[in-house]
Amino acid sequence: MVDLWRRMKANDSVRRTIVLLIICSGLYLIRNILSLILLTFILTYLIIRGVEGIHHLTKLPKKLVAVVMYLLIIIFLYFSITVYVPKLFNQTIQMIEEVFTFYQKADTNNKLYEWIAKNVGFNEIKQQLTTGAKVVFTTITSIGSMGITFVMSLILSFFFIIEKDWVTEFGQAFFKSKIGLFSQDVAYLGKKFVNTFGVVIEAQFIIAIVNTILTIIGLIFMKFPQDQLLSLALMIFILSLIPVAGVIISCIPLSLIAYTVGGIQDVIYILIMIMIIHAIESYLLNPKLMSSKTDLPIFYVFVILMFSEKFFGVWGLVIGIPAFVFLLDLLGVKVDHKKPPVIPQINQPK
Repeated sequence: MVDLWRRMKANDSVRRTIVLLIICSGLYLIRNILSLILLTFILTYLIIRGVEGIHHLTKLPKKLVAVVMYLLIIIFLYFSITVYVPKLFNQTIQMIEEVFTFYQKADTNNKLYEWIAKNVGFNEIKQQLTTGAKVVFTTITSIGSMGITFVMSLILSFFFIIEKDWVTEFGQAFFKSKIGLFSQDVAYLGKKFVNTFGVVIEAQFIIAIVNTILTIIGLIFMKFPQDQLLSLALMIFILSLIPVAGVIISCIPLSLIAYTVGGIQDVIYILIMIMIIHAIESYLLNPKLMSSKTDLPIFYVFVILMFSEKFFGVWGLVIGIPAFVFLLDLLGVKVDHKKPPVIPQINQPK
């Protein structure tokens, strides 16, 4: 037994695998606050990156930059809740009303309309979408678990960033304790996690902002109603946080609205615009921001998203791909899609 323990301690891969299983088991036991942990990590990582970037450009003290950033976030949240959320709610309800009013009064001789009317129950969907929008915005604006989670995450991330050096020094003290080896393995896994999961989340956040800006510019040129742009921008940004699939999914609502604005011609323009934006994301933004970290086949992307949504809910759509990339990095899986795959040959018996 002692010999087995010594061999396990000497084998880094086995030991770190056991540590990872212990961490996963611990996270499962505290799954009720998993949203708090994930949101705290994401906020902390993104704000630290922002603080370091501003410090590099301005040479201002990092703590001062962090305090100013948090003050700006609080001001932004205040105006969002008191000014923009009510506008967003009204725009969304109005947009749903306009879309379904258009389809109800559309030319019944139109082949596309006949197909849609035959396969879609407008009154039922209208009621569901309107009710869903009310539930979503009521949840966002009310003081509930989501608001408490976000506020707690914001507070935790603030104190972590302000006391970052002290927190790091305190954590390193465990390396010389009785659980030093365990602590070093946790630190190794944590570093791997930050270098993969964190980088992918940061890149996806930047990509979501770029996608939203490009799409809104395209919609302005297509003369979409100005009073719908705010709600469309929010929808596009949220969907863009879903790697790869988000841009494709956004085609459906945008195409429906485009048909009400300019007919089939605008639908074609929307599809072309989405293809261009997807190409920019795939061939320019992804390689620039993430290198080969998320160089996954689209088939795998959709499979991962389906499974992660099943097990983690809405969070799974956002963290599924980064978590899978972290697992690949941990396992040392590196695939160069530019090279043809090498399929091992099975020797046939003579």
